[in-house]
Amino acid sequence: MKESEHGTNLNRKMDSLGSNHSIPSMSVSTGSQNSSVNSIQEVMDESSSELVMMHDDESTINSTSSVVHKKDHVFIRDEVGHGERRPELRPTHSVQNRALHYRNRERFATIKSASLVTRQIHEHEQENELREQMSGYKRMRRQHQKQLIALENKLKAEMDEHRLKLQKEVETHANNSSIELEKLAKKQVAVIEKEAKAAAADEKKFQQQIMTQQKRDLTNFLESQKKQYKICKEKIKEEMNEDHSTPKKEKQERISKHKENLQHTQAEEEAHLLSQQRLYYDKNCRFFKRKTMIRRHELEQQNIREELNKKRTQKEMEHAMLIRHDESTRELEYRQLHTLQKLRMDLIRLQHQTELENQLEYNKRRERELHRKHVMELRQQPKNLKAMEMQIKKQFQDTCKVQTKQYKALKNHQLEVTPKSEHKTILKGLKDEQTRKLAILAEQYEQSINEMMASQALRLDEAQEAECQALRLQLQQEMELLNAYQSKIKMQTEAQHERELQKLEQRVSLRRAHLEQKIEEELAALQKERSERIKFLLERQEREIETFDMESLRMGFGNLVTLEFPKEDYR
Repeated sequence: MKESEHGTNLNRKMDSLGSNHSIPSMSVSTGSQNSSVNSIQEVMDESSSELVMMHDDESTINSTSSVVHKKDHVFIRDEVGHGERRPELRPTHSVQNRALHYRNRERFATIKSASLVTRQIHEHEQENELREQMSGYKRMRRQHQKQLIALENKLKAEMDEHRLKLQKEVETHANNSSIELEKLAKKQVAVIEKEAKAAAADEKKFQQQIMTQQKRDLTNFLESQKKQYKICKEKIKEEMNEDHSTPKKEKQERISKHKENLQHTQAEEEAHLLSQQRLYYDKNCRFFKRKTMIRRHELEQQNIREELNKKRTQKEMEHAMLIRHDESTRELEYRQLHTLQKLRMDLIRLQHQTELENQLEYNKRRERELHRKHVMELRQQPKNLKAMEMQIKKQFQDTCKVQTKQYKALKNHQLEVTPKSEHKTILKGLKDEQTRKLAILAEQYEQSINEMMASQALRLDEAQEAECQALRLQLQQEMELLNAYQSKIKMQTEAQHERELQKLEQRVSLRRAHLEQKIEEELAALQKERSERIKFLLERQEREIETFDMESLRMGFGNLVTLEFPKEDYR
């Protein structure tokens, strides 16, 4: 009766643990109880460590990259911890059958459940989204590069067109200057030829005037001599007529002699007049030639000054044009550099904004994935705990079976070594001892299950909180790295822009210095040419005047510089 009551109590305790097996009334040894409790604790530790390792593996995989995010597919079986070994229990036939059953189930582990297929589809969609995001980012970078290259080509073509326009303007100015100088040279040659013809005509006219005047003066002089000759002749005749003492023949001789003297004197006066007229003619013609030569020298000086002034004006216009070209080129270079740098900064800002948006979207996706994972773990936890509880119960049942077999072996051994009269007492003692130890073992298993439940829930909460904290820290670090990288890129771009601006300023200042030096050199060369040509001209003209004056001195005309001759009196 007592044995049946003990069996009923044990069955109630096993039913409270969820077991469908009956517990035989046999006693077990203390060593088997301890080994069974230790095996339960190992199962709990291994199960909890497996769960934590699964969380750690997933969090490690999630933190590998902020651009491409992949997770290994983890196949979660209902039989958690089915492969743990228990070296303290001897392998019985039931244990071998259970291991064979697990191996047969593992053959079908590749069959995917609906939840696994859904999760893989979701992961595939995420990978496609990440791939599309990355391809869009690369496409944006290529588009930005194309925009920069297109702008650089456009600016280069604009600069080439600008320089070609300036070169054509310089060539046009040079051609126009050459044409103007040719026209001026032709004009000056025409003026010189005209002046030479005019000078020749004036000289001829001047000579004709002198000859006409001298001819008129000579005629008047001859008429005056004739009148004087008549007067003298009449006077002599009167004197001879008054002198009656002188013979007539002597008078005739004296009159003839006086006529001869008078004629000789008039002939000498006429010769002297002709000589004076000739000298006057030659001297004035010489003076006129000198004056014509001086006018020609003045015209040559005027022409060379006009030519040199024209060259200086053209050179100043060319220099002003070159300065204007340099300023327009400088403005175009600065405008092009500003346009290129502005586009580069706009593209960098757009790229950084896109990277920041992608990073924020990635952060939200990671948080959603972790939240979804935690929700799945919370949903999966009762199943895992139920599986672990069923495993512990199976271990408890196996332990009870082992103890029952040990009790039977002990009972047979006791019955063999003791008298038959003591069999009843021995059986009752063994039954009570077995019942007591099974009750203690059941209580220990119940307590282990409760501790396992509490510890697994606590570990899951701690693991999820640790994952959240690690994810937040990782995302914060990634965001800080992204901000630091973008700041570095921005600073490098600004430094590059500063270097480009300094390089352009240096190139512009150097080009302007070369232009100013070229202008100074050309003006100095033009001034030197002006001085040399004027000096050469003046020296040549001075030599011509000196040669002319020396010839005039040799001809006996004296100093012709201050010559002022009367227009009518040549004597």
